[in-house]
Amino acid sequence: MVIVDGKTVRRRAGERSIQCNFDVGVCLMCVVPSVMSKVIVVVDDEPEQGLLVGEFLGQWGYVPNVVTTAEAALFVVEREPVVAVLADVHLRGGMSGLALCARVREIAPEVPVIVLTGAVNLDTAIAAMRAGAYDFVVKPVEPENLRVAVARAVERTELRAEVRRLRLEVESNKPIYGMLGNSAPLRDAVSLVRRVAAGDTTVMVTGESGTGKELICRAIHDQSPRSDKPFIAINCAAMPPSLLESELFGHVKGAFTDAKRTRPGLFVQAEGGTLFLDEIGEMPLEMQAKLLRVLQERKVRPVGGDEEIAVDCRLVCATNRDLEVEVEHGRFREDLFYRVNVVGIHVPPLRARGGDVLELAQHFLNRVAKRTASPVLSISIEAARRLLDYDWPGNVRELENCIERAVALSRGTELVVDDLPNKVRNFESSRMVGDGDDYAALTTLAEMEHRYVRKVLVAVGGNKSQAARVLGIDRRSLYRRLEPGADGVGLTDVRIAPHA
Repeated sequence: MVIVDGKTVRRRAGERSIQCNFDVGVCLMCVVPSVMSKVIVVVDDEPEQGLLVGEFLGQWGYVPNVVTTAEAALFVVEREPVVAVLADVHLRGGMSGLALCARVREIAPEVPVIVLTGAVNLDTAIAAMRAGAYDFVVKPVEPENLRVAVARAVERTELRAEVRRLRLEVESNKPIYGMLGNSAPLRDAVSLVRRVAAGDTTVMVTGESGTGKELICRAIHDQSPRSDKPFIAINCAAMPPSLLESELFGHVKGAFTDAKRTRPGLFVQAEGGTLFLDEIGEMPLEMQAKLLRVLQERKVRPVGGDEEIAVDCRLVCATNRDLEVEVEHGRFREDLFYRVNVVGIHVPPLRARGGDVLELAQHFLNRVAKRTASPVLSISIEAARRLLDYDWPGNVRELENCIERAVALSRGTELVVDDLPNKVRNFESSRMVGDGDDYAALTTLAEMEHRYVRKVLVAVGGNKSQAARVLGIDRRSLYRRLEPGADGVGLTDVRIAPHA
């Protein structure tokens, strides 16, 4: 197939030739998909010369697109996957061949340009190299010289494409900073992070305290197109309602007693970037209504101000509460819930991550030992077993604290059971009534119920709606069973993920 000046396409199919009429560029209807990646643009203001070069290229398995102006060549380069450009240096009228080299280098630096010239002298060579030419071939064209030059140029393009592909593959498999582990629940969460990072969708991250929700939110920002803009975080539970509004929306001078100057809010400070609202479930209802208006209008009104300010930032939120339950009890606005929970990512509790516990433990050990110049290098087999048996109600944060304490108490190069906190080394996994008639193994009906509820919740990944269905009760009944009773066992003790 040869495309000449964007007007006539000749494609051998037995004895047939196909004529296509269009103004400029390649006819996509006539290009065989399997060879789209081998398109070479030939630019020569003498159509016969361009057609001759194009026929050579066609014999070698390329798809030549022959045009007579630099402008037509740029049109193709900007719109098609081109592997090389062959350009005559002396193009009459419009842009010269050297100017074309420079322009191709700007818009498609991965596409090599081979210069076709009738005479090579030092000045021409220097000018071509400065313009970004990859190689040049003397006219009249010797087929073998042309074939070698084109083969080298195409090989260069393909190698660069392969390097780019491998780099993207490595990036896509690179773990999120701080989220160590290879368990299936963690992989699912990380996979979802990568899928949503590229867009602007509002994301709700749920999980128990200490699971690493903020790390997930930072990863969404770091892997997004907004990564070079600010990442601003605020804990909604750490501020009284009167200050939270001023922090989020800003205030003008004199808005209240201590407002001695105008101060932009976090929505404005996060312009172009990401605003992270941690523990959004703790936000008062009055503030929820104001936040909803901002999300709908994409504008904020500073406290005491008369004018609204347009804002452009992505919102990511986190909570350790079950917001569906909060909505049912009237503690969280339903309309705001659907606004912020467009995509939900659940961070699994540490007890659901299996062998990740040991990988994290060794990571924390290495970090603490380096910081404190401790000789501890490893964890004993028995200590590792105790770490795996424990159910880590405080999740990753508790594990980090445990390892730091153990390193401080260790007397050798290996962490042993005696270095671990009492609650870890003496922990026994909750179990139903033991085998045999051991009276000490028996327990109360209330404790049995709590243990069974916990086993069901863990089995369904913390999904309370699904757990209620398995247990044959509604969600409200499930929550009543999780409230502290006379034995003191309650929701905190069952340690389930706050996930709807």
